[in-house]
Amino acid sequence: MKSKTKIWLGVGAFVVAGVNGAAAERPMLDRSVSKIALTRALAPTDVSAAKRGGGEGGEQGEGGAKKAKKKQGAEGGEGGAKDANLPPDLDFALKIAQIRGHLLVGDELVKQGEWAAALPHFLHPSEELYGPIRGRLKDYNTPQFASALKSLANAVKQKKGGDDYSNAGKQVEDALAAADAGVKAKQASDSFVLETVLELLMSATNEYKQAIVKGRIAKPVEYQDARGFVWQAEKMIEAVAPGLAKKNADALKQVRAGFAELKKTWPAAMPPQTPVKDYAALLSDVSRIELSIGKLM
Repeated sequence: MKSKTKIWLGVGAFVVAGVNGAAAERPMLDRSVSKIALTRALAPTDVSAAKRGGGEGGEQGEGGAKKAKKKQGAEGGEGGAKDANLPPDLDFALKIAQIRGHLLVGDELVKQGEWAAALPHFLHPSEELYGPIRGRLKDYNTPQFASALKSLANAVKQKKGGDDYSNAGKQVEDALAAADAGVKAKQASDSFVLETVLELLMSATNEYKQAIVKGRIAKPVEYQDARGFVWQAEKMIEAVAPGLAKKNADALKQVRAGFAELKKTWPAAMPPQTPVKDYAALLSDVSRIELSIGKLM
């Protein structure tokens, strides 16, 4: 899909300096923005986020994973029915990227021996993201991979590393690679990748907002979700970096610098007790990235 707008401002519509959380949600409408961006920028609350159940406690471990099964609707901008504001291809690409983000941070935790902390991130793809795209997989020449996701989650639940984990992971990766190829067959432009990155960053901000309660990181899973989404977004940028460099090398440099600053929010996969950056500071960092991405679209 060739982007109909040169500038996409979602979180990028937030004021980028000297703001608090409330003021940050006032959009700067001095540029032409897409319908999607305008809808989200003007919303009084996070458009794609739904309130989570439970109290202030975290969701780590198998107990937290069981609680996740009881949740209904979207989680921090992921899962649920197709976002009515997103075109079908973008919605599908976003959910594939979110699955990758979950698995990315989950794998990081597995490699650190944090099996209990990792488990929710291997369960969330099945519980929140796979259902809404199941019926559309054939549209993107993607095989069903529900059983592969289950096998991978079971390997993590049983703390089975080695071949059990790697073989299950390869099956999921093969399906995700097919999905990526299917999306690219329909939407081959770098601008489409950038739109997906912007939506993924929106999801990350929503997750991070959920993670912080009364000035502390009370929900480690959401902190980790946000980390995984940001790390995945950066990987997507690098995948199309050669084309972006030809278009505007300075803007790409700014985007990379923006990600380097943004990633300081998550010093490790296991969170500190208090956040390195508050929600307003996170929005400011993401805003700068989005404004730089706008120069590449």
